[in-house]
Amino acid sequence: MTEQQRFQLRRDIPVENGYDLLVAGGGPAGTVAAIAAAREGLRTVLVEATGALGGMGTSGLVSSWYCLGNNVHSMVGGVVVEICEALYERGAIEPGRGPEQWQRTKRGFGFDPEALKRLLDELCARAEVEVRFATRVIDAEVSEVKAGGETANRTVAGAVLHGIEGYSFVAAKAFIDATGDAVLAEQCGVVCRAAGRDTERIMPPTLCARVTGIDYDRFDRRRDQQTAVDTAVADGFFSQPDRHVPGIFRTGEHEGILNAGHLFGMDALSTQSLSHGYAQGRRLAEEYVRFFRNYLPGCEETHLSATAALMGVRESRRILGEYELSWDDFVARRTFPDQIGIYCKQVDVHVYDTTPEEYARFEREFTEAGRPADGEYYGMPYGILVPRGFTNLWAAGRCVSTDVRVNGSLRDQPGCMLLGQAAGTAAAQHVTTGEPACALNTRILVETLRTRGANLPQERLSETMSRCLPASEPSGMQAPPTPPGAERAR
Repeated sequence: MTEQQRFQLRRDIPVENGYDLLVAGGGPAGTVAAIAAAREGLRTVLVEATGALGGMGTSGLVSSWYCLGNNVHSMVGGVVVEICEALYERGAIEPGRGPEQWQRTKRGFGFDPEALKRLLDELCARAEVEVRFATRVIDAEVSEVKAGGETANRTVAGAVLHGIEGYSFVAAKAFIDATGDAVLAEQCGVVCRAAGRDTERIMPPTLCARVTGIDYDRFDRRRDQQTAVDTAVADGFFSQPDRHVPGIFRTGEHEGILNAGHLFGMDALSTQSLSHGYAQGRRLAEEYVRFFRNYLPGCEETHLSATAALMGVRESRRILGEYELSWDDFVARRTFPDQIGIYCKQVDVHVYDTTPEEYARFEREFTEAGRPADGEYYGMPYGILVPRGFTNLWAAGRCVSTDVRVNGSLRDQPGCMLLGQAAGTAAAQHVTTGEPACALNTRILVETLRTRGANLPQERLSETMSRCLPASEPSGMQAPPTPPGAERAR
């Protein structure tokens, strides 16, 4: 194999100073992180590659949230509830849904993605977050402090950005990676788990779409859809015999989002693969609209209004953090003294191929082993946000430190927003006290989050975070089981 030619890039670029925090990625986690930090008084810059905030909820057209409650009590609080209430007050959620959807029930609601875009713009403006659209983080500068020949910790000095004006270097006191793909963390040298590199398989993404013309008096996704999918597969209708079709989720009077069409083998960390995936995803969206027209009552007039501008990636990179939340933790419904969120969504690791065996695996995990019962939840410890050994870098969103199965639960947007508020609040504590991210006083962090409305019911708090040793995928930590709801700190 011929060695690839290399080109050395050298540039003198402008340096920007005066920022307390740089947040990379304006999706659900990054936007909430920036708002939370700015409200604590940090001068915050939020860098987003697209032209809108909200990520999967807006540009990705996954404009439906659920499992904000566990059918007994709410999982969410703080900025998440503020956003839900504002959407409701503006008439931007689906008919027949209201506060109960985020106060108690697992069943969520669809919403207008354009309304969410405007709302997030307003919230950032009020908090005085500086938002930079059409801008990417492309590199970073990291310093190391060594003790006895070993790397003791690492500090991020700044990030290189690229926008329409060219390059710039932004120095800051703290950094949050909310890119989903752990782009900033990878540039900082953080050890990551990468799908397709550290694992044999990659969970397939989906390019979602917006559809109109649905008669919801006749269309019932829960009642009719899977039977229709099975019939269409038997008829040879689909270009790939995929029985796993999440389907149409209601967002308005006659509107919905279409979550259908797995892009098997697509690697979100490869530009070539991602480019092919966008084109294939648009073809599949049209194919599934034809399926709904032909096979589902109430969908005869369904129209494909738009396909998403942002790929619905489910798995790419995840950091290795001070704690790695595992399947064992999930099954035990563990809680932690330093948990910065609680969550109850079932494990949702989509099929890796179209075989009957793989669909049976998904069904079993989604409906049985991976589904918390009513009233149950698991805790998300602070350490999953912190790349191991870093003093001023956090991750938020689906790139946090978990095994692949737990990530299939907390990667949903409400969970990502909870992680974002915690990361932004932690960054503010770091800037104020000088405490390193990897040794933050978690008692103070939890108490601050509670005063900001977070739902953190643990009775026992700890000044130090829960830690664990890394383990291989997919089982996560090899830890002895503890009773459901039991706290563990090491």
